[in-house]
Amino acid sequence: MSKNPILKFGVPKGSLEEATDDLFARAGWKIHKHERNYFPDVNDPEITLSLSRVQEIGGYVAEGILDAGISALDWLREMDLEDKVVQISNLVYSKNSLRQSRWVLAVAGDSPYQKPEDLAGKRIATEVQHLTERYFAEKNVPVQIFYSWGATEAKVVEGLADGIVEVTETGTTIRAHGLRIIAEVMCSNPVLVANPEAWADPVKRRKIEQLDLMLQGALRAESLVALKMNVSRENLAAVEAMLPSLNSPTVSPLQNGTWFSVETVVETKIVRDLIPRLKAAGAEGILEYTLNKVI
Repeated sequence: MSKNPILKFGVPKGSLEEATDDLFARAGWKIHKHERNYFPDVNDPEITLSLSRVQEIGGYVAEGILDAGISALDWLREMDLEDKVVQISNLVYSKNSLRQSRWVLAVAGDSPYQKPEDLAGKRIATEVQHLTERYFAEKNVPVQIFYSWGATEAKVVEGLADGIVEVTETGTTIRAHGLRIIAEVMCSNPVLVANPEAWADPVKRRKIEQLDLMLQGALRAESLVALKMNVSRENLAAVEAMLPSLNSPTVSPLQNGTWFSVETVVETKIVRDLIPRLKAAGAEGILEYTLNKVI
């Protein structure tokens, strides 16, 4: 840990921890954790890290204990911190667990409830009481909301609640408990946040902007790959027409003058269909390689 860091930064522990470590590594920052120590090392003397739960980071940033960190939209809203921190950018990472999640309203699969209004006067269990209160207040639906300390899905099964507000990505766990989703309360994702005073400091702001630039570059690269191939002059137009790109493919003549090297960046999801078409169109020596960052 640096003795005189520019930036005190909070990284999440728990469900976002592994994905955050991977994202930072691809962005250029190697995080090294110590057993029973909440202050990991990082290969940057201008940053000191603090490992905390994502629910806590927003508060630490708002209070100035941390200059910046990775929080989540749902917990910023739950703790009334949306206006007390500077939200720099969203960090939606599809590969691991740094991705979007949903807080949903769910009821027993065989219950008569079909919409939030049907739960007027009923009991709702949730970990996010304030968020749930605001949701039902906006709909003018009076309900009894109580805090769930865990196993929230079981509260309906055990008859302790008529409905729950719970977080999910796919809804699989909720359905596995015999529950049925009847509404989405909010969609959330990790977000890079800063303390307003730190953001106003030119030196700290420069460091936060550097982090944001490189993290976003690593996120963008996650869904892209680079393709490189050789194409003869007579097949060049046909191959170019097949190639989507950030701008346009890079085409460079080879030494013999009748063949060209073609490079481009495409979405990972189309590669399996694109490469056979390129080969059929005359492309040869096709190479695919992953990208760390796209800025």
